[in-house]
Amino acid sequence: MEILSQFIDIVLHLDKHLAVLVQQYGLWIYGILFVIIFSETGFVVTPFLPGDSLLFVAGALAAIGEGGMDIFVLIGVLSAAAILGNMLNYQIGRFLGPKVFHWENSRFFNRNALIKTHAFYEKHGGKTLVISRFLPLFRTFAPFVAGIGEMSYAKFTLFNLIGAVGWVVSLCLAGFWLGNIPWVKANLSLIIIGIIISSLIPIGIGYVKSKAA
Repeated sequence: MEILSQFIDIVLHLDKHLAVLVQQYGLWIYGILFVIIFSETGFVVTPFLPGDSLLFVAGALAAIGEGGMDIFVLIGVLSAAAILGNMLNYQIGRFLGPKVFHWENSRFFNRNALIKTHAFYEKHGGKTLVISRFLPLFRTFAPFVAGIGEMSYAKFTLFNLIGAVGWVVSLCLAGFWLGNIPWVKANLSLIIIGIIISSLIPIGIGYVKSKAA
């Protein structure tokens, strides 16, 4: 429980924790952020990492030049992380194949999320890779499902690039442009909570619809 409470504190006060990391590690922060985004998108067992809010806060810190952060370098590094993470996840899906649908739920594997993402993928095809970038859980499972479904590598690469760049650029620039607004700076923790809630709304709606069907 202590680990969970610490994780929640980090997510809800990401602005303060990330600012401390920038001060401690300077430009190495690019590497730290790369690893977090790469892991969230590259491994099925790490969908809990804070992707959306992390991009926004990183953009906000770049706006004030915290630790010498540059918005263009930030976008380039995190876009690469998002692209490469999805590529790894896709390859893992291709390697494991359809047998993963028989795995049971565990602390490290969310079978229900996998099934829902697969249904979404069956309905929307390659667009799932773009849409899911803005949806927690779905974002982690979409490339995995694409690999299981043996989507062609060329098609996967196209949608992967569009989704990754669109996701990183939109959220980093939102943080960059809004980060210096006094009200935003004073209420960044509330904004992080708002980002988390808004990103979960589509999942909640989908869950309600599935129960009502």
